[in-house]
Amino acid sequence: MAGLGSLRGAAVFPAVVAALAAHREAVARFRVVHFSVQDNHLHLIVEADDARALRVGAQGLGVRLARAVNRALGRRGRVFDDRFHTRALRSPREVRFALAYVLHNFKKHQRLAATRLDPCSSALWFDGFRELTPPDPAEAAGAPVHAARTWLARVGWRRAGLVSVREAPA
Repeated sequence: MAGLGSLRGAAVFPAVVAALAAHREAVARFRVVHFSVQDNHLHLIVEADDARALRVGAQGLGVRLARAVNRALGRRGRVFDDRFHTRALRSPREVRFALAYVLHNFKKHQRLAATRLDPCSSALWFDGFRELTPPDPAEAAGAPVHAARTWLARVGWRRAGLVSVREAPA
């Protein structure tokens, strides 16, 4: 909603990550595997066991995120102005494109970010950057996101090539 300030802000972003982590522990049929928090919205790559799990999981995550943001800001009321939008990813190329888009989305808004990783995303736990050593499995265990379970999101996308830290979203 307008007037909330940035979701990437020092007061709000930790609350968003904590809500993602709490949702990770609570819901197994709906899994956030990657995310990017922007000033006024989030991009998520999720896996769901079926259409109902997607719908219920997304609604539950929306409620959890709104409560966390409201707590962090000491306010009440609506946080998200719109519902979620989905797009099923069906090929390795589509998943690879979505990963690059989500993990590098902040570059659309910050010109000086050409070779940086977004600190407000799951890029820190992503093991598919061409130029970087994959994160330590112990660090990945503490991530607020699930490890991908589907073939497409776990290994299939790699057929289309690893993601470069220098890429920018289209």
